[in-house]
Amino acid sequence: MTQTQSIVNSTLKKFSKIGLYGKKVTSATAAISEGFYLVYRHGLYKDPNNPVNTRYVQYFCRRLCQVFNLEVQVHGTIPREPALWVSNHISWLDIAVLGSGARVFFLAKAEIEKWPILGNLAKGGGTLFIKRGSGDSIKIREQITEFLKQNIPVLFFPEATTTDGHSVKRVHGRLLGAAIEAQRPVQVCLICYVNRHGELDTVAPFIGEMSFVEHIQRVLEMPKVTAHLLTLPPISVEGHDVKSLTQEVQEKMVEGLAQLHKKVLKPKKIGRASCRERV
Repeated sequence: MTQTQSIVNSTLKKFSKIGLYGKKVTSATAAISEGFYLVYRHGLYKDPNNPVNTRYVQYFCRRLCQVFNLEVQVHGTIPREPALWVSNHISWLDIAVLGSGARVFFLAKAEIEKWPILGNLAKGGGTLFIKRGSGDSIKIREQITEFLKQNIPVLFFPEATTTDGHSVKRVHGRLLGAAIEAQRPVQVCLICYVNRHGELDTVAPFIGEMSFVEHIQRVLEMPKVTAHLLTLPPISVEGHDVKSLTQEVQEKMVEGLAQLHKKVLKPKKIGRASCRERV
């Protein structure tokens, strides 16, 4: 009887999982279709970096957060002043989270342009793509400089790779020169994904050898996660060169992530053994 009940429960659990997965796939398909509708209905592809387009990007990003069961909580004020935005990088989900809170254009690695479906959407939404080690960074920096001079905000991930969210890697500051040349501030923001247990989520990070398709499947099966977004006071570029600005951005990002973790993560319990050791 117990074995039969176990089989029944297991079967029901599988059907429930399939049903939830199917529902999310349907929602994702609807959101992506809506994204293409926005791109072509409003002609975003004709002038992808028009500042007006950021409101459509923001709307689409909010829809994606709903599909992927992400609740976004913003800590601090989202500034409207034009700036060069930087953030720590954990997952491709970062774009949906950041884009839902701030009206910005994104800088992304060239590989994303070739991703199925989402690559075309990103291109239509004004994303700038850069090839690592190809010399494109100089052209991209010049392009970002021109955008900033026209008060068009741009965001990039200066770590140039993703992490598990526990720490900030070394900041690559070459593109920060665009803020200096355009005389626009650097806006630092930090992200972390927290599960229902108050811990850093382990599904959201897109790290290791997992393919994009595999990670999407995991995210679609993911329980509700809260994405916390913290904005820091903008950094003035006055008196900075690229080296000193990079150092300050590195320090602020490290301090900011520690501040965010302290604010949103559940404190770890100290065992009795640890307490006795301290005594």
